[in-house]
Amino acid sequence: MISHWTGDQSTNQSECPPIGLETRVLTNQNDLPLDWRPEYLPIRMISHWTGDQSTNQSECPPIGLETRVLTNQNDLPLDWRPDGFVPSECPPMGLETLKIDDFQLHASTMRRYGLGAHRGRLNIQAGLYDDDLYDGAWCAGRNDPLQWLEVDARRLTKFTGVITQGRSSLCDWVTSYKVLVSNDSHTWVTLKNGSQDLIFIGNKEKEIPVLNMFPVAAVARYIRVNPRSWFNRGSICMRVEILGCPMPDSQNYYHRRNEITTTDNLDFKHHSYKEMRHLMKVVNEMCPNITRIYNIGKSHSGQKLYAIEISDNPGEHEPGEPEFRYTAGSHGNEVLGRELLLLLMQFMCQEYLSGSPRIRHLVHETRIHLLPSVNPDGYDKALEVGSELSGWSLGRWSQDGVDIHHNFPDLNSILWEAETKKWIPRKMLNHHVPIPEWYQSKNSTVTSETRALVSWMEKIPFVLGGNLQGGELVVTFPYDRTRSQGVSREQTPTPDDHVFRWLAFSYASTHRLMTDARRRVCHTEDFAKEDGTINGASWHTAAGSMNDFSYLHTNCFELSMYVGCDKFPHESELAEEWENNRESLLVFMEQVHRGIKGIVWDMQGRGIANATIQVEGIGHDIRTAADGDYWRLLNPGEYSITVRAEGYSASSKVCEVGYDIGATRCDFTVSRTNLSRIKEIMERYNKQPIRQPLRPPVRQLQARRPGPRHRRVRTS
Repeated sequence: MISHWTGDQSTNQSECPPIGLETRVLTNQNDLPLDWRPEYLPIRMISHWTGDQSTNQSECPPIGLETRVLTNQNDLPLDWRPDGFVPSECPPMGLETLKIDDFQLHASTMRRYGLGAHRGRLNIQAGLYDDDLYDGAWCAGRNDPLQWLEVDARRLTKFTGVITQGRSSLCDWVTSYKVLVSNDSHTWVTLKNGSQDLIFIGNKEKEIPVLNMFPVAAVARYIRVNPRSWFNRGSICMRVEILGCPMPDSQNYYHRRNEITTTDNLDFKHHSYKEMRHLMKVVNEMCPNITRIYNIGKSHSGQKLYAIEISDNPGEHEPGEPEFRYTAGSHGNEVLGRELLLLLMQFMCQEYLSGSPRIRHLVHETRIHLLPSVNPDGYDKALEVGSELSGWSLGRWSQDGVDIHHNFPDLNSILWEAETKKWIPRKMLNHHVPIPEWYQSKNSTVTSETRALVSWMEKIPFVLGGNLQGGELVVTFPYDRTRSQGVSREQTPTPDDHVFRWLAFSYASTHRLMTDARRRVCHTEDFAKEDGTINGASWHTAAGSMNDFSYLHTNCFELSMYVGCDKFPHESELAEEWENNRESLLVFMEQVHRGIKGIVWDMQGRGIANATIQVEGIGHDIRTAADGDYWRLLNPGEYSITVRAEGYSASSKVCEVGYDIGATRCDFTVSRTNLSRIKEIMERYNKQPIRQPLRPPVRQLQARRPGPRHRRVRTS
């Protein structure tokens, strides 16, 4: 009841209303005074029937009616307050990010288990192969207007909109639908426009998400989407995201259990290209002694590809200090990696200034490069429509329509053909496989972004790298292409398979969710059973990947980190995603100090560039950098190491790698061969080799020898 005093409040008695009291019975919020009304219409009323509603009479309240006396707006329930207690714009509830678990999703019917309610999540993907159990949508068991997909928010929630897609694998989508809400999942109220049920326009094809905002928000616990029409040659199939704000409720068990908070004071938002550049500048100004901003080239549309270097001597390669890189955004719509790197550079600067021993040691002992946006053109396309409406692929490719991550030369085929023909090491080496001439021609289909990356990778002697991607929770490692022709997936290990598996596990095991066996799979593959890691080729084959190219053409071991199920999470999710990945990002960087390192000297103490470092039993070598320094990633154990350099005698020794972080020092001093010394002397004095005349053949010598009749006879 809304009661406004017009007389003396001291005369108020509980038995009856005082004289002059204005009394109204509220049946809905339309009965509220205009200045009390919030901007949304909740389903929950102040008065709840506990008896038979048919006995309700206007003269008196029915038995069991809950009645409250409101003296001001503070007496309104929290979800009725109009003055900012609840945000006006609500984020996605988390069907795509899996914050909504399978037990919160229900449906009227389903065609089969692989098309059940738990598959009705925005952007969920079907399996890649015909025998996959799971498909990419919820599909009703019957095609009629009685079907529905239901979400249980597990608490009162302010619902503000619905986003829908069709089925990812076939031409099935819903073209119109109603929305219903409830507090008990038994009594349902349809959203209306006046006295008419609201009919929302759905999808026109299967992939592009369609957003429908409610004209008036609704507060309830349950929400249903009820398809009314669908593609005439298809079936009722949907993928859905619900926009909703949880109502304040400190006693809610599910909210307390799932709540993730961060104490880091970072800029948790999506950054446009201009904002990204500004943020990098802010970090550089905060930590000018340990940071440097540079660009590696330009995108197809001319945007510079900015990177930030974090080191105690920025701009300078220090002999003995390994080079590490993180890249992100090669697929422009996979935005989470981009934001994680922007958060990482802020975090490292702040922690360095605050004196964190861990960060200071990492900065002093490593030269770190962060390239947050490899494909800024694609990112701009995805950002234009927003986090929930970019779908699965908008902005994935470069401006000229190329997948940058798989735009590198296929060196696998070149190496494997040479191995088959037994050309290694006589005609070809097992490392630093050269780039084919056709790839370097101007007419080849190579993006400007890829060319910039190749040049960057060749210029700096990177040891370890990670490229952050999205849409899954797994770490993949080379090879990414299957060796068997025509096979779509099979284990294709590198000679350093054990090292790669350790590197992948170092990231996955420290991620908050990747190895959690209880978590729901993002799409179809349960990577948690494999410790959150997988050989790239055993997942799906792809030629010309950045990972394979980096391993075969340079010294750098490169892996892919798929850091979240949602490629483009809502801004409100960034703090939690940072908490999920922060420790993993740091631990993986620290792995660059695992294995052996050293310098290859000549007898005069000069470093020897391009010397080959061979590890017995591992058919993949690396080379020394310009100063003669090298880093070889290895797992703990004893290794026989051999160094070879043109013009020098080979040198070998046994080096032991321990379990603690910190590479074992293993230096070599090699001497010149006699032949190289002779050549050096001749080049120094501009002398040519003395060419001896050819000795005549044996037959000619025999012909010249005198016969018996020509022999002189000694006479006495």
